[in-house]
This record gives sequence, C-alpha cells and structure tokens, in this order.
Amino acid sequence: MTMTTATAEERIGFKAHLAEQRWDDHRYYHHSMVNQSLHFVSAVTFLCAYALLFKDPAIASLLAWGVAMTSRQAGHFFFEPKGYDHVNEATHEHKEDIKIGYNLARKWILMSIWASCPVLLLISPTLFGAFDPLDGAMGFLRHLGIMWLVVGVGGIIFRAVHLFFLYDVQTGLVWATKIVTDPFNDFKLYHKSPIRLIKGERIDGGLATH
Repeated sequence: MTMTTATAEERIGFKAHLAEQRWDDHRYYHHSMVNQSLHFVSAVTFLCAYALLFKDPAIASLLAWGVAMTSRQAGHFFFEPKGYDHVNEATHEHKEDIKIGYNLARKWILMSIWASCPVLLLISPTLFGAFDPLDGAMGFLRHLGIMWLVVGVGGIIFRAVHLFFLYDVQTGLVWATKIVTDPFNDFKLYHKSPIRLIKGERIDGGLATH
C-alpha cells in the first residue's frame, strides 16, 4: 500500500515509529551536554543551509558539511561517553549493534568518503569530466559543495534502502524522515543545552527521569 492510500492507523504507526527512533537516539547517544550543545549549533546551521538549498545548493552544502556535520559528529566522536550506560542498562557495544542509522563505525566510513572529496578534486578539478571547469578557489569550493551534497543525499538513500532489507520499508522511510527533520527536532530538544553547559552540567541527568 502506498503512502497516499495509507489508513489513519498506518499513519499513526509511522508517527509513533518516528517518535520511537528519535527517543532511542536521544537517550542512547546524547548524554553529554557538550554533545547536545554541539547538536544545537549543528541544528541552527542546518536550518540556515536548508534555507539556502534551493537558492545556492553548493554553498548550502558547504555550510551543512563544513559546520553542521563536523560539529555534530565531533560531539559523538569526542564527547559522548562510551562506557557502560547505567541509565539504559546497556553497553556501548550493544547500543552500536542495535543502532538503526549510522553507528560510529559506519560514520567513520561516511566521513572518510566526505574527506576524500577535496582530494579527488585536487587530482582532477573537473572530477574526470563530471564538472565544467571553474577557475580559482571559489570554483573549487563550488564543485566540492556539489560533491558533498551528493554524498549526503546518497548516504541517506543508501542507508534507507539498506534498512528496507534489514527491517522493512517503513523503518527505512521513518529513519530517512528522522534524518531530514533532525535539525528541527534538535533545535527544540537542545536549545537550552548551551546554557546548562555554561552553568556546569556535563551529563544530562534528566535522561534518567524520562
């Protein structure tokens, strides 16, 4: 059954599944107030990139990858606790195994592809004929922005389709919806985190009360 002919019950199921994925991501992977604060910075930057996307996709992509994604992933890689999670009674390894989207291992692969893009452009400024020649640093950056946009969209599509086979179509569509709407949700969820961090909080103790 297609989404256009889905029943009200199925639509509610989709929304409930989306809420579940969002809650699992928050409670398992956002204990650190530094991580939450970086996610707020990322959310604001992504929202700016969304606003620019249809006007100048290359610049929007540079903003999204150069600021939003780097701050977001730095929070996960460097600040999020990776020991035993007493709140959820789960090891870091268990959480990585059940992670629906990109766990840290998959993120290393994605970020390696991202980092390889400027290297490829230095080797071939037209990406072996895929781009029209553009002069100067700005031309290089515009080509890079388009490459990063393709990597970002491709990464979402690839993992969503992968989830179709691992779980079901709805799981993949819910995850893709979550990723695209994360900046809005993260803005709402973490807008107070920088103030809490400044006040001295390092770990979100409120997770234990949800």
